[in-house]
Amino acid sequence: MEHSVTWLIGMAAAMMATGLVSGVLAGLLGVGGGIVIVPVLSYVLPLLGVPEATQMKVAVATSLATIIPTSIISARKHFAKGTMDVPLLKSMAVPMLVGVLVGTVLAIYLRGPALSLVFATIALLVALNMGFTGTDFKIRDSMPTGAPRAGIAASIGAFSTMMGIGGGTVGVPIMTMFGAPIRAAVSTASAFGLIISVPATIGLIFAGIGAEGRPPYSLGWVNLIGFALIVPSSIIATPWGVTLAHTIPPLWLKRAFAIFLAVTSIRMFYKLFV
Repeated sequence: MEHSVTWLIGMAAAMMATGLVSGVLAGLLGVGGGIVIVPVLSYVLPLLGVPEATQMKVAVATSLATIIPTSIISARKHFAKGTMDVPLLKSMAVPMLVGVLVGTVLAIYLRGPALSLVFATIALLVALNMGFTGTDFKIRDSMPTGAPRAGIAASIGAFSTMMGIGGGTVGVPIMTMFGAPIRAAVSTASAFGLIISVPATIGLIFAGIGAEGRPPYSLGWVNLIGFALIVPSSIIATPWGVTLAHTIPPLWLKRAFAIFLAVTSIRMFYKLFV
C-alpha cells in the first residue's frame, strides 16, 4: 500500500512519540513500554492495510522486540540506584523463562482477538488492584518460596509474552502484594523485560517467516519500521522515567500505573466488542 510523503512523516512522528511515552513508562513503572506500544500499534496497523487476523500478532511481536533495548537501559539504571532485589530476580529467572516459552507458543497459535482479550482482561485486573489499594496493601510480608514462587514467575512470563509487554505490568502488583516496596518492585521488574522479550521475540520472528498478512518490511511477525522508529526515542526517554520513579511519592506511582492500565484495557475491550 502506497502513502504520501506527508502521511509517512506523520506516521514517523506518531511512532517516535509512542517511543517517548513508552520509554518514560519503562523507567517509571518497570513495564517495558509495551503497555503503550501494543494498543497504539493495534490502531495504526489497520491504517496500513494489515488484516485484522494478524494485527495483534504483529503488535505483540514488534512490542516485544522494542522492549529488549529499553529493558537493558532501565534495568541498568535501576540496578545502579541499589533498589533491585537481585536474589529474588535470580530465583524467578528460570521458571519465568519456562513461562515465556509457553506464552510464545500460545501467542503463535492463538488468533488475534484471543490475544487482545488476554491483554485487556489482565490489564483491567491489574489496574483495579493498583488503583484501589494503598502503598501498604499486601497479603503477606514476603514472596512465597519453592513451587509457589516458580508458578508465579512462570505465570508472569507466559501472560506477559502473550500481551507483548515487559514483566512489570503483572510482576509489580504481585510483588507489592507480597510485601515488596513499590520502588523495589519496579526496579526488579525492569529486569523481567529482558528475560521475557529476548526469547519471545526470537520465537515470533521464526514463527512469522513467510506468514501472510504481515505489513511490508517485517522480519517474521516483527515489523522493522515500527521497531526502528520506536526504539531510539524509547532509549532517550527511559532515563527520564527512572528519575521520576525515584522522586515522586510511591502512592502517585501506583495511581499512575493504574490509570495507564485502565485506559489501555478500555480501549482494547472497545475494539473487541463495539
